[in-house]
Amino acid sequence: MVRSTSPALTITISIFIFCVLLFIESSTATTRKLSSLVQQTPLILKYHNGPLLKGNYSINLIWYGKFTRSQQSTIVDFIQSLSPNAPTPSQPSVASWWKTTDNYNPKSGPTHLDLGSQVFDDKYDMGRSLKSSDIITLSNIIHGRDQINIVLTAADVTVEGFCTSRCGTHAPGKFAATYIWVGNSASQCPGQCAWPFHQAVYGPSMPALKAPNGDVGMDGMVINIATLLAGAVTNPSGGGFYQGPKKNAPMEAVSACTGMFGSGAYPGYPGRVPVDPKSGVSYNAFGLNGRKYLLPAMWDPITSLCSTLS
Repeated sequence: MVRSTSPALTITISIFIFCVLLFIESSTATTRKLSSLVQQTPLILKYHNGPLLKGNYSINLIWYGKFTRSQQSTIVDFIQSLSPNAPTPSQPSVASWWKTTDNYNPKSGPTHLDLGSQVFDDKYDMGRSLKSSDIITLSNIIHGRDQINIVLTAADVTVEGFCTSRCGTHAPGKFAATYIWVGNSASQCPGQCAWPFHQAVYGPSMPALKAPNGDVGMDGMVINIATLLAGAVTNPSGGGFYQGPKKNAPMEAVSACTGMFGSGAYPGYPGRVPVDPKSGVSYNAFGLNGRKYLLPAMWDPITSLCSTLS
């Protein structure tokens, strides 16, 4: 049974799993720090005059399959760290990364996020092999127009298209403002959906970075959640900011900067990011409860450049 603590798919924006290949094709092979600029080819994401998600939104987490408490806390702490009120004294923070979304139509105000409800289905009520329609059904469990529902599938759950064409999806919700789905790729395709914490299947072969929370699958999910969340807020229904064909995974706020995590990034190399001298983990943002996260670059509409935290 599903335990709760509180149809048509009109547009699907997928994270393509061939991150390195897409990055190789990108013309933006360098990045900028949030505090300074380095050489970079400008990139323009056109605004298509559609609605953006501005204001206050609650993020609901729908856990499908078995996740450990440690795994759950990695995601929960990340979501809570997005709030501008998150007590994270160390900088740069997850909240400062998210603040770049304020630059998308700033006259409309910022997008403030907080943690809403959580739903748990560790009994696999819909089986261990899900279709896209099953993800939509799960996303409809929680209602509210000021809600963003995120469906998270466990490592032993297969989803239609997962690992073959996508690592996650965002789309307009039927009962919520939007929904997101992200899968745990730890045992299915870590080299595709959890790079740079696993050696890439395609592209240049470079050593993998050590995951900041000690879990390749969950730290990879954080990257994909961040990517899709930024896309969902700045292009919720296909009329926001993007470049490229609308129906074929257009480049959005973060996917336009694929493969960039620190300054000096180039194909197959995530860029210069801090490494903890004691644990050896790689990160570029601080979160709640002493967490460290590695977050992808985000396109800044003010500078038309990809912004990184390091």
